[in-house]
Amino acid sequence: MARNVYVVGAFTTQFRRWPDKSFKELTREAFLGALKDAGMASGNEIDAAWFGNCLMHYWGQAGARGNICFIPLVREGLFPERAPIINVEGGCATGSLALAGAYKEIKAGDAELTLALGVEKLFDPHNQPAMLAEFVRGMDMFDPHEWIEHYSEVGREVNKPFVQSPDRTVPMDTYAMQARLHMKRYGTTVEQIAFGAAKNHCNGALNENAQYRFEMTPAQVLADRTISDPLTRSMCAPIGDGAAAVLLCSEDYLRRQPAEVQRRAVLIRGIAVTGGKYRAYDEPSLTRTAAERAYRMAGIGPSEIDVAEVHDATSFCEIYQCEMLRLCADGEGGEFVASGATRLGGTVPINTSGGLVSKGHPIGATGLSMCFELTRQLRGEAGQRQVEDARIAVQENGGGVIGLEEALAAVIVYERS
Repeated sequence: MARNVYVVGAFTTQFRRWPDKSFKELTREAFLGALKDAGMASGNEIDAAWFGNCLMHYWGQAGARGNICFIPLVREGLFPERAPIINVEGGCATGSLALAGAYKEIKAGDAELTLALGVEKLFDPHNQPAMLAEFVRGMDMFDPHEWIEHYSEVGREVNKPFVQSPDRTVPMDTYAMQARLHMKRYGTTVEQIAFGAAKNHCNGALNENAQYRFEMTPAQVLADRTISDPLTRSMCAPIGDGAAAVLLCSEDYLRRQPAEVQRRAVLIRGIAVTGGKYRAYDEPSLTRTAAERAYRMAGIGPSEIDVAEVHDATSFCEIYQCEMLRLCADGEGGEFVASGATRLGGTVPINTSGGLVSKGHPIGATGLSMCFELTRQLRGEAGQRQVEDARIAVQENGGGVIGLEEALAAVIVYERS
């Protein structure tokens, strides 16, 4: 018998630079926030937690990360003493992987209530270049000559030599090359990328949890300093800290809850995770495969999507992921975004949270913060960012880098209960 899985609680901290907040403090804030959102005084009924983090080793904690962060919560009786905490790492897709693990545990019948929590601290006030160097570790460090040769070849194709720099991350260069390939093949323009970036900064200005809360125009985005041509700073996700948490439950568990909890629950209709490879220049990415699998599982098509959150580590990504999610035809992402179709009030509002470029991107928490935003939208609780009568939502979240795509990606479909 199929077991439906619901989001029953969700929370995100504000994303910003939190030099004075510890991992344990951020974990506590996200955990207690999700409990409160679910109407729970404690987490004593939780069967298991899936904990996402990428770079805690940088700060001295290399193993058992979630287990260590939960010590105070267990000691205080807020989390069950013998419930397992499973640690998850998948680059920038870590939060979605934690969610997928928590989902599958309920789907398999092994749990009734599970927690997915992601936390990250990326801002080092004393040595930021050292932190930036950590991002390359989401690429192949055993045979780096392979991706260096690959990007050098792509650079020749797009007339942009591949050169690494200590003032930016290598993934930013890979996104820049993807953008240039798209521009060469389809005529996508930097102005179209800037339009999407400005749209998301304006959305972020309405989000109390966003790291950047100011509006921008496309002209201001274009005038910002270049990070990796054609991408300016305003088109790239910032460095920051934060945490997010989601509580999932079975349908049987939900039926035992108060009517208000049941009313606010959000159904996960489809979820798919796919793996990356060195793909051909004209080959769809792993997110296309994930989207097709998630849509098939949900029994819907892309035309039924009312609102979406996509992984815009750079603003080119929104253009590309519109195509991969089949929200528009291949090659038409630039026109689609620039037409206003993805704005609030548009055909398919995308990144109502502000997206990664404005909301922020503390990588272990990002996928769960997407779930939080879409849960608010489907509940009708998004305030000034509310999409009218939103019923079905989708999120796309990718992590790591292999060639011109991510090492893995997740696409999740939600429905208003």
